[in-house]
Amino acid sequence: MELRTLKYFLTVAREENITRAAALLHLTQPTLSRQLIQLEGELGVKLFRRSQHHIVLTDAGMLLRRRAQEIVDLAERTAQELQPGEEIAGKISIGSGDLRSMSFLAELMGAFQRTYPQVRYELYSGDSDGIKERIERGLLDLGLLVEPVEISRYEILRLPVRERWGVFVREDSPLAARERVTPEDLVNVPLIFSARERMQQEIVRWFGPWAEQIRLAASGNLPYNLTQLCRQGMGVFLSIELDQSCPGVRFVPLSPALESGTVLAWKKTETFSPATDAFLQFAQKYVGRMTDHPG
Repeated sequence: MELRTLKYFLTVAREENITRAAALLHLTQPTLSRQLIQLEGELGVKLFRRSQHHIVLTDAGMLLRRRAQEIVDLAERTAQELQPGEEIAGKISIGSGDLRSMSFLAELMGAFQRTYPQVRYELYSGDSDGIKERIERGLLDLGLLVEPVEISRYEILRLPVRERWGVFVREDSPLAARERVTPEDLVNVPLIFSARERMQQEIVRWFGPWAEQIRLAASGNLPYNLTQLCRQGMGVFLSIELDQSCPGVRFVPLSPALESGTVLAWKKTETFSPATDAFLQFAQKYVGRMTDHPG
């Protein structure tokens, strides 16, 4: 598969019309149609279902669209990073979940941008598993992750921010009036929490002898969505505190207190662009100063 052909395919997939795509690509319609037929022949699958007015991607076509976009993005990013130049410029891609420590990372990024204004950022929002997967595939340079993190696979920079655990409850819940919530308070209460195995292990450890009486109502990977389930009375959402508010829902800390550290992580032995290298050096010095002079 040639990169040029993948770009043709992506344009057709976006426009859902070969005539419009051909005009955008400055090709004749027969030339573009021939390129698509050759691509289908090379892959041995049908990529489109054609109708009189538009075309629709097959299941194979939808898979290729995802992969082709990743390939094209990675190729363009690589070409940019290889451009010579004395000034630090380029793109840094960072993944993060809905973490309060994102405020600190944004502060760090702002300080870096004032020094290197030609650098731009691409932020990806998702859960830790999705972020790590994209790091492994070379689609993200760095990820903001909640500990524990597999240090055998990643280099890490520990941030001076800790995430506080608690429960999100409806404002009309008896638990909303509490200053703290204990494991015993949550026995036989419908619970909502992260689908991540490592997060669930943290929860089970916190429950201790009460763990066998956990009553799971729902789980998922995006905290904002899970707070909506809590808001509808489906259960109590046990989570780290989010850096956002949800109307009708209150956060109550856990007792005994439970906290998790956060780290900026990147793949070991990775070769970075000058922009990302400069950012990591800047981040290490910035965090070092914050650690030496807290507050």
